Amino acid sequence: MATENSNVSKAEELKLLANDAFKARKYAQAIELYTEAIELDSQNAVYLANRAFAHLRLEEYGSAILDATKAIEVDPKYSKGYYRRGAAHLGLGKFKEALKDFQQVKKMCPNDPDATKKLKECEKAVMKLKFEEAIALPESQRRSVAESIDFHSIDVESQYSGARIEGDVVTLDFVKKMMDDFKNQKSLHKRYAFQIVLQTREILQALPSLVDITVPDGKHFTVCGDVHGQYYDLLNIFELNGLPSEENPYLFNGDFVDRGSFSLEVILTLFAFKCMSPSAIHLARGNHESKSMNKIYGFEGEVRSKLNDTFIELFAEVFCCLPLAHVINEKVFVVHGGLFSVDGVKLSDIRSINRFCEPPEEGLMCELLWSDPQPLPGRGPSKRGVGLSFGGDVTKRFLQENNLDLVVRSHEVKDEGYEIEHNGKLITVFSAPNYCDQMGNKGAFIRFKAPDLKPDIVTFSAVAHPDVKPMAYANNFLRMFQ
Repeated sequence: MATENSNVSKAEELKLLANDAFKARKYAQAIELYTEAIELDSQNAVYLANRAFAHLRLEEYGSAILDATKAIEVDPKYSKGYYRRGAAHLGLGKFKEALKDFQQVKKMCPNDPDATKKLKECEKAVMKLKFEEAIALPESQRRSVAESIDFHSIDVESQYSGARIEGDVVTLDFVKKMMDDFKNQKSLHKRYAFQIVLQTREILQALPSLVDITVPDGKHFTVCGDVHGQYYDLLNIFELNGLPSEENPYLFNGDFVDRGSFSLEVILTLFAFKCMSPSAIHLARGNHESKSMNKIYGFEGEVRSKLNDTFIELFAEVFCCLPLAHVINEKVFVVHGGLFSVDGVKLSDIRSINRFCEPPEEGLMCELLWSDPQPLPGRGPSKRGVGLSFGGDVTKRFLQENNLDLVVRSHEVKDEGYEIEHNGKLITVFSAPNYCDQMGNKGAFIRFKAPDLKPDIVTFSAVAHPDVKPMAYANNFLRMFQ
């Protein structure tokens, strides 16, 4: 009995330490401390729901759902269990599942104004989804929005003082002027925005799903991770490492948009460089280059606010043209998320993926965009609730079977902007410092020099940006949980 009491009081101390770590935004540390508390007292729903909340903050929605579900099993009357699980379902875009949880919260706390508000917003989101599903055309009847746009017929008003494309060629002078306008929070005329996005679509459509990149001996190549709409940090990368050019080529490894509230400026800048010089900049698809994510995390709302609904459809179409992975000099495999639920996947299998669609919920394409490494060998469930977790042995076999040296991936916030795992065979690089203005992490990019392609990792801190909060254009309902 004495031991049991001492376990309970020790667990309570750990919970308080975990709460402090959470308040300090040290979410991974908070998870470790809540885990220790749970090991001492596994029948405490509060510890489980609190750990679920920390997982939510790290976008580990799969783990949050597991913890919240356990909290509900331990104490079916604990409303925060349903609340946390609803928030996690929402983070994955599963509005119908979220609705059930918030209905339960409302039933348990009928006079809680916060629960009422969240339930109403969730009901609205589900109604909207049902309406969109009802009016959606079957795939076979859908027409490409890109083919219905003639940007040449759009007049540019004489009073427009922003960047202009003369004729059909996107020049460096135009891109610099556009970037400067964006920096000063000025807009690009929609004629030129259409031109850039449509020209990028043509370039991307012609590419394979796996792109081979050749870096000549003595030359270098830079890989950047997630930028997530942090335009001023993108400008800082170019300040530190030079603008993209034939001599200074880049690969941006997915998740250009969402979360940060300057996603349109980021994507138009990257696309404009692609138009200016296709081999100066390579672009890979991330899990956020998808309709479902853009609907929730801000890009759709931002495009609607700054341009119009036609552009929402157009970007969705162009995101389906982005390649899924790149290989540098037949040695370095670069992908947004990670590796696969089965062994024996060859580069030729990735090349043959038909990528011109919204990402499926399973299979190779899903895993390329969503998976994460884990420290333990083998494979495990995804902490995100999509894709999987894979160990160092999986990485080693994939590299051996494809005669490769290294996997570079992005997709996860890292305190230092990067992390080297799996015996040095896997590097995560993340290029959005102080992610969402709250994580306090550094950003990083990797420079490779041929022929040895030894990774030279450069880290950097966040720079100031105008006073527009992250998620400013996100789904109303989701913003309530930030």
